[in-house]
Parts: sequence; C-alpha cells; structure tokens
Amino acid sequence: MITIKATVPCHAAPSWAVWERKLIKVMEQSVYSFLEKYTSEDGTLIWGTELETRDGADDFYESFYNWPLLYLLGGGDHLLSLGIRQWEAVTKQLSDMDMLHREYEKGYDWFHQGESCLYFYFLCMADPTNSKMIDRARRFAGFYLNEDPDALNYDPDLKLIRAPHNGSLGPRWGLMDGDPIYSWSSGMRQYGLPYEDVPGITSYDDLKDHELARRMGQALYDRMGRGDVATNLLATSLVTNAYLITGDDKYRKWVLEYVDAWRERAQRNGGLLPDNVGLSGEVGEYNKGKWYGGNYGWTWPHGFYNIGQAAIVAASNAYLLSQDSDYLDLARTQIDQVLEQGAVRDVRHLEMSLGHHWTGILESLDEKKETFVIPYRYGDNGWFDYQPMSLMFPTAVWNLSMASSDWECIERIRQASRYDWNLVISFRTKEDSGHEQPWLRFLAGENPSYPELILSASYAQVCRRLEGIRQDNEDLMKVSIHHWQNLNPVVTEALIQLTLGAPQIMYNGGLLMCRVRYFDLDRHRPGLPEDVAALVEKLEDKRTVLRLVNLSPLRSHDVVIQPGAFGAHRFNSVRYTVGTNECPRPIGNNSATEVQTEQVTTVVGDDTLHVHLPPAREIVLDLETERYVNQPSNELPWNR
Repeated sequence: MITIKATVPCHAAPSWAVWERKLIKVMEQSVYSFLEKYTSEDGTLIWGTELETRDGADDFYESFYNWPLLYLLGGGDHLLSLGIRQWEAVTKQLSDMDMLHREYEKGYDWFHQGESCLYFYFLCMADPTNSKMIDRARRFAGFYLNEDPDALNYDPDLKLIRAPHNGSLGPRWGLMDGDPIYSWSSGMRQYGLPYEDVPGITSYDDLKDHELARRMGQALYDRMGRGDVATNLLATSLVTNAYLITGDDKYRKWVLEYVDAWRERAQRNGGLLPDNVGLSGEVGEYNKGKWYGGNYGWTWPHGFYNIGQAAIVAASNAYLLSQDSDYLDLARTQIDQVLEQGAVRDVRHLEMSLGHHWTGILESLDEKKETFVIPYRYGDNGWFDYQPMSLMFPTAVWNLSMASSDWECIERIRQASRYDWNLVISFRTKEDSGHEQPWLRFLAGENPSYPELILSASYAQVCRRLEGIRQDNEDLMKVSIHHWQNLNPVVTEALIQLTLGAPQIMYNGGLLMCRVRYFDLDRHRPGLPEDVAALVEKLEDKRTVLRLVNLSPLRSHDVVIQPGAFGAHRFNSVRYTVGTNECPRPIGNNSATEVQTEQVTTVVGDDTLHVHLPPAREIVLDLETERYVNQPSNELPWNR
C-alpha cells in the first residue's frame, strides 16, 4: 500500500469540515435519545398493536436502517454494536409476531422488502467478518437460489421469480391472506384504482361498497397474485450482497442470469420493462396480454418511481459483478421513455400521487409554479400521473457511467425545469434524498457554498427530529408503524454526497455505489478517523478530486482510501500538493507563515491508498481512477 503524507498546514479550518464533524458528532449521540424514548431494555420497539396484514416488517427495520451507515461514514464505534443489537431485537420481535421465518420475510413484495434489507446490507459492509451475518447472507440469498426446500421462489428454466410476494416460505400467492378484498383506504386513495375495467367500479370511492371491494380484490388476486414482476429485480441486491461477503461465484451467476432475462423481455417490448410475466414465461399472461398492470408495476401504485428504482438497482448490480457497462442501458431506456413524454406544466393543476416527494422542487418554483414534469404511470388510456422528474434516477445512472451523454441528459432536465438548481431547501423525505440538484451544480463548479449549506440544513433536520422526540406524547402502544422512522435523527444524504462522492442509495433496496470509502488504519475499522473531514470536489470518468482535513491540532490520523464501495475501482496515480516550508516561524513570532507548495505525482496502481495526516494538516488528492476493473468485495483492506 502506497503511503503519502499531508504537509500543508490547515491554518484556518474550512467551515464545511467543521460542520461535517459537528453533524457526525450530534447524530452519533442522538441515537441514545431515540432508544430511550422508543425501545424497551431488550431493544424491541415499544408497540402494542398486532400486524394484521403482510405489510409492516419493513417499517420496524427502517427505524434504524442508517445507523450502521453512519458508522461506515465515521460515526462512533457504538453505532455498530447498537446497529447489530437493534437488528437482532427487531428480528426477534417480528419473528414472535409471525412475520418472519428463519429471520426473513415470509413473503412480501420487493418494494417493501428492499426497504428493510438496506439495514442488513449496511451491517454486512460494516463488519464483513461477522460470522452470523455471513451465515444470514448465504441463507437469505439461498431463498432465491432454491437452496431451501421451503423457499422454491425461482424457476431456473424460465428464469423468473414465481410470485410478486415471495420470501423465506417461497411464493406467497395472492396479495393478502384470507378473502381477497381490496377495501377503501384514505392512505391509498391518492393512487386511484388498480384496474379501471372491473365491472361496476368507476371511481376509488366505489370501494366503500363491500361487494365491489371484494370484486376488486378478486381481480387483484387473479391478475397480480402469481408470476414474476419487474419489482422483483430488487432481489438482485440480496444475492449480490451474498457475493460481496462470500465471493462465491454462484451468486454472481444468478444475478446476471436473472437480469439478462429481464433485459430480453424489455428488448422485446421496445425497451420498456414489462411489469408482469406469467408462470409460463409469457408477458401479460394473467392480464389480458398487457405488458403493464402488474403488482408495483407501471399502472399502480407508483409506476416509474418503483420501476425506475428496480431497473437502476438491477443494472448497477449487474455492472458491478460483470464490469459490462451495457447493463446500464436497462435503466437508461426507462428514463428516456418517460422523458420523451415530458412537458412544462403548472403543478397547481396536477393531481400528483407522490406530491410529498417533491418538497424541494415545489418550494424552489417561482410564482408561475411551472416546471418540467413526466408521466409516472401507464394504463389503458396511455400515460398519466404527471409529476416532476426525480433527479435520483438520471443522477444514479450518471454516477455509475460517468458518460457525457448521461450528464447531458441531466443538463436537458435542468434547462427545462425553470428553477434554480443551486438552491438548498431544508427538508428530509423518507428516502433521505432530494438534494441532487444543488450537489450536481457543486460538482459542476457553480455552487461552491453547497457543502456548508447542505451540512447546516442537515444539522437543522437532526435538531428538529430531536425536538420531535422530546415533544412526542403519543401512546406508543397505539402509534402507526411509520411513527418511529419519521423521528429517526440520523440523516446521511449530505455525508454520502460530500464524503463518498455519490448520490443517496436507492431506498427500496439499492447497494451503496460510491466513488471512495475510508478506513481508520489506527483503529482498524471502516469510516473516517475522528477529527478528519473529507470532501469530494470533482468526479469524472477517470478522475476523483478529494480534499482531506485533519481538524485536530494535537493528534495525527491515518486514513486508508478505497476506490469504490467494494474496491471495484483502482487508483492508478495521485497528484497532490506538498508544503515546502513546513517549519513554523521562530519562537515568539506567532503570525501565520505563508505556505509555499508544489505539485507531486505518485504512482499508486492499487485499490487502496494510505494517507498520513499530521495534526492540523490538509491535502488535496487528484486521483487518476480506473473504474470497475476489480471483482468487488466487502473484505476489509488489511484482510485482502
């Protein structure tokens, strides 16, 4: 491992660096307030209501999902131990509620499974030597490789997952237990009817009639209750995770086989992913031959929002495991197709089913309230449900490809958007995302204040959530299953962007796809060392510009930098600045010394770089980066 030394004095600590460490510090301490308020001594969530549907397990895990992620970023050691403790406690709690079998979902859709799996993926990254987590990674992936006789989810001949609801007990037919009844719900009303061709049902409110609700429920059972759906592509992360922690090639082969099958189906459908496949392998087998209308498909409930995530997650996993960038076309095509239907419209006249997702965009618009929107759903009458284009999709693709064409796609959206992308609005969505626009402008060199603004906005969000915890007087035995996640005080979007050089993960089951990761060499653990702040200033196909600052005037720190979340990239060389006049002025003269510097280039040729940071030193690293040239792994650098 090549070692370089930071020699440039940090006479004035950058404000972004101070904010970054302050944010990490307050979040790593904030978890205790959350635990004290919402958990019992054994770590289980305080809650007294029974889960009466297949839904809900994901919400328990989501309450803690990013605690091990904060550890991976440089938060305290306790975040790993507490992260493991809480995962174990919630898993036991859900098992006692008969929601899990062999510590995993008995059978549910992957839109929700993906949300709960994030927690597990981060734990596997945080400590890839944990034997229990390794065993679980194998067991969970095995449910999709037909290694468990109780979980024969996969048809290896037709290369399909056999049901939209699947898990540790195999295909779970239908969408609900008991009589198939789809009753009226205030929470689901905004998404409208799953089907518009069911006799006697012309509006969502018709579902208040019990007989009509039963009729719609039967239609859902018949059309959505079996066969493969595009959202199942999110399962590729579960299997990829097993490969990353074990290196067993059978997992890589399964992922590529399954993604290839869906690529072929999309090609036969003009590039668009069909959302439903029958058990015979025929698209639209249970849905009157239609390529749309499957569970969590193009028509209902979220359309492009979940199809886009599934396509990007599958493409990114396949690219990671194969080093074949052609897989990214699976995601690009879905984006291109909806962009072609886009138009500038007044958002006040749109019935947006996901309106709560667009807080930042809507607050950025001028008095005309006009912006570029795209259709999120497709039904019998064509495209509908126009809403702002979520930047997480094209940003994720560009982050993976670094292709100029993908950046140009982002620029076209910006020019059509009719609002200032430099603006930083303080908000937090469930997905902890939505600030892609100002981050992208920062990377473009046109929003230099972004790091300070997003870090201070994140700090404010933590403060608001802690205040919400203090003022929470709800009866915890009766609260909604979403109650806790809305008060989780850990927010990581800003840290992922600034320190790792990546957009937020795909919340419904993506893996962390970042440009760099850090390891504390002295403490032999992942994450930035104490007192050290990092800022990725520029991203290009073969170039990563990274600034490191040691804020401590007392202690040295040693950080190992890894190219990519899983070591799939390589540093060919590094160009950096060295100080040529390190010595201070004579004793008694305390004025700052003008720093004299020169540029030095060092050959690296490795998937790690060791940087020694003496007290109060900083360094800017211009790293020549070769991306996707190594087989990825969760293995820690010193164990390779």
